[in-house]
Amino acid sequence: MNGAKRRRQEASPVREDGYLSPEKRVKSYPGSGDFREWDVEDVCGFLASSGFQQLQEVFREHGIQGRHLQDLTEENLKEFQIGTVAERLDLLRCFRTLFQNSISIMKVFNDPIHGHIEMHPLLVRIIDTPQFQRLRYIRQLGGCYYVFPGASHNRFEHSIGVGHLAGCLVKVLHERQPELQINQRDLLCVQIAGLCHDLGHGPFSHMFDGRFMPLACPNKKFKHESASVKMFYHLIQSNGLESIMKEYGLCLQDDLKFIEEQIAGPLTSEADVFNCSQNSSSSREWPYQGRTEEKSFLYEIVANKRNGIDVDKWDYFARDCHHLGIQNNFDHKRYLKFVRVCKVDNKKHICTREKEVGNLYDMFHTRNCLHRRAYQHKVSNIIETMITDAFIKADPYIKIEGLKGKTFTISESVEDMVAYTKLTDNIFQQILYSSDPNLEEAREILQKVERRELYKYVGQTQPNSSNRIQLEEYDQLATELAESIPVSTTTDIKLKEDDFIVDVIHMDYGMKEQNPINNVRFYCKSDPDMAIKITKQQVSQLLPEKFAEQIIRVYCKRMDEKSLEAAKRYFVQWCMDRDFSKPQDGDVVAPDMTPLKESWRDKEDESEDQQHVESLQKSRTKLVDRFNSS
Repeated sequence: MNGAKRRRQEASPVREDGYLSPEKRVKSYPGSGDFREWDVEDVCGFLASSGFQQLQEVFREHGIQGRHLQDLTEENLKEFQIGTVAERLDLLRCFRTLFQNSISIMKVFNDPIHGHIEMHPLLVRIIDTPQFQRLRYIRQLGGCYYVFPGASHNRFEHSIGVGHLAGCLVKVLHERQPELQINQRDLLCVQIAGLCHDLGHGPFSHMFDGRFMPLACPNKKFKHESASVKMFYHLIQSNGLESIMKEYGLCLQDDLKFIEEQIAGPLTSEADVFNCSQNSSSSREWPYQGRTEEKSFLYEIVANKRNGIDVDKWDYFARDCHHLGIQNNFDHKRYLKFVRVCKVDNKKHICTREKEVGNLYDMFHTRNCLHRRAYQHKVSNIIETMITDAFIKADPYIKIEGLKGKTFTISESVEDMVAYTKLTDNIFQQILYSSDPNLEEAREILQKVERRELYKYVGQTQPNSSNRIQLEEYDQLATELAESIPVSTTTDIKLKEDDFIVDVIHMDYGMKEQNPINNVRFYCKSDPDMAIKITKQQVSQLLPEKFAEQIIRVYCKRMDEKSLEAAKRYFVQWCMDRDFSKPQDGDVVAPDMTPLKESWRDKEDESEDQQHVESLQKSRTKLVDRFNSS
């Protein structure tokens, strides 16, 4: 009797607002539990049970099986000559309910930034691999953790957040504009690209590709995006996910290429991709292979080469600000309320309302503030420089086993994904706790980091637009600085090239000297299909005049006070010789030198503020007395 009662309950599942209750997720129509395994008759049985009996013959005629349902769009149903718009929309809504109630249950993640988020089973299978789990052991902000105690988050949670936001943006566009014909394959591919876009990061994130690799392998031109693509293919192949991807309706040839292009782009130069998308008169063919030009907007979601507004930034703005204790002034949820796709020069691009232009300037200002206050913090930068020095000294002696037992050094491991999977932030502890005599120098540097015995900050300056330091000059900067012996010296200390570290930092709004908002298109409430451009002059007179600058920081490896004082005077002399801006503390550390530079004098202040002049003279006297007494 209990069995009979149970069968009656299973035959009549409870429906509430189109959803089955979790305890009774059993169908009341022919076919197996997984709709992707249905044949044509199973699909017809589902249609009959859902009140669409009149459509059974249409689906039989076109041979629609369960695996085809997720790819159906309103345009397809229109081609099937299925009646009114309302009938087509009702059918698509019915299919969405089916997908939600299918045997493939979405997994819920409780994220501190985005709350409870659902992940598709295929995404969960990708997450549950050694290659993705590796991201748990790579700090999102590298050396910032040594300055901001809360910045302990990793690439793992950031990648999940980007995958989630990528799905949110695609779903909003699909619901708002069904004519875009976004299907389930598009959604999954964009989510996978968001999830896997950072698989190629090395230890301490950007420290590895921005500092270590250029020194260890200057000719390799390593980029973490390319490594992410290699790691993604390794993840798929080594875990046998090809068949699972096919089960969820993905076409391996086109969709894997689409995912790859979203992560790293199709061309060797990102500028080529950008120029191709901007120049409507160009004869260049559509550069992407994964999706046709009709779906060009999908390439602007994960890594937007056009203007830099993408879900990657949305997540790290929110996540980094949360862990750093810095206010985030950009609300991506508001942006989602106004986003839509418009045609620009016969190409489809993601646009937003004209009233949001001020918020987008705030977004890029937030990015700039994060770089100034955290990512390019003078202490975290010198810690990353010291860790880089240690890794460079340890590189020849660290052996990581890769494919077929072959071993690789730290810098060589990027060529073998089996070895690279094993390379995480843990390399720091491996060197620190090693007893290998070959690692002694590297170990001593890391021990100094642990004891906070850091290289000393000397000062900061800026070149003007005409005398910026070029890439080919970097190697000579320390030598040039050591040769800038102060014209008036109060000490016999002589500093050498090896005593200095010169750090050249590029600050911009993400597109070098360009204003990224110039590449954003907007629409108005009165005509949401017409894309327009809004110039800076139409927004405010208080916006930046320039969108890029170069900052030069100098550090001294000698840690005694006399050497540091001497280094500061060397630095002031170097700034004078190179016609850079006066260091902020120049009048304090070298009050006898700064007046010698004509362009550094403020004649108005000198004539009107005698007290300031006297203060400079007192500082000079104290400095001379200090050196004489020592």
